[in-house]
Amino acid sequence: MSDERDTRGAHDDDDAVARPSGKRSARRNRAGSAPVDTGSVATIERPSKAGRTAAKTKRSNPISKLIKFLREVVAELRKVIWPNRKQMITYTSVVLVFVVFMVAFISGLDLAFIKGVNWLFG
Repeated sequence: MSDERDTRGAHDDDDAVARPSGKRSARRNRAGSAPVDTGSVATIERPSKAGRTAAKTKRSNPISKLIKFLREVVAELRKVIWPNRKQMITYTSVVLVFVVFMVAFISGLDLAFIKGVNWLFG
């Protein structure tokens, strides 16, 4: 009977790996890969004076910041999946039709409120 439980428990761990449940698996906790909070106070490491002066020189140069920013922008733009011509025409037409509909709807409401106020206080 105990042999059946042991094989079933191992099989359950394999299923947990195959199907993520949003919970940490028991195997991870037993292996010690999850960090354990011991309740101790963490120590903060401070950089040496040489590290602080190097950081200050990097922070004080706005040209290097601008160059770094532009490089990061280019890197992010390379990750973008750009729409092709057909998709762009479709998306643009959907937006334009929606804007025309909303302008007509709000104009109609505005006209109805103007007529109602004129009739009521007229």
